[in-house]
Amino acid sequence: MTDIQAPAPQVWPSLWANDARALIRFLVEAFGFEETVVYSDGDVIQHCQLDWPPGGGVMLGSARDDPGSPWQLTPGTFGAYVVTDDVDALHTRAVAAGAEILRPPFDTDYGSRDFMARDPEGNLWSFGTYRGEPRKRN
Repeated sequence: MTDIQAPAPQVWPSLWANDARALIRFLVEAFGFEETVVYSDGDVIQHCQLDWPPGGGVMLGSARDDPGSPWQLTPGTFGAYVVTDDVDALHTRAVAAGAEILRPPFDTDYGSRDFMARDPEGNLWSFGTYRGEPRKRN
């Protein structure tokens, strides 16, 4: 049997936070992201990579006023769907960490089990078992 490794993620959802350090702690504690790297200048997080254990991840940084930059993100406006095998256990973890639950675990009409939460910055997170449809190969 050959151990085939999935390719490294090539798409990285990104968000800014008013209190990036607090958001990093929350996402690790409440949802189980893994802190891979944080580059900071004092209290300002320039770049943080949080990996999702089954694959992928997000990048985040401190909100800052940088009028010359075209990359301006408003804190609290991010939303993501994250695949997990155990929705109920993750929901329990999120509740214990103080996540605002917008919708407790439920079964969808397309066969997924999901729940929805909001982080302290106002970002929306949906966790579920739906892995998407297989890619069409040409």
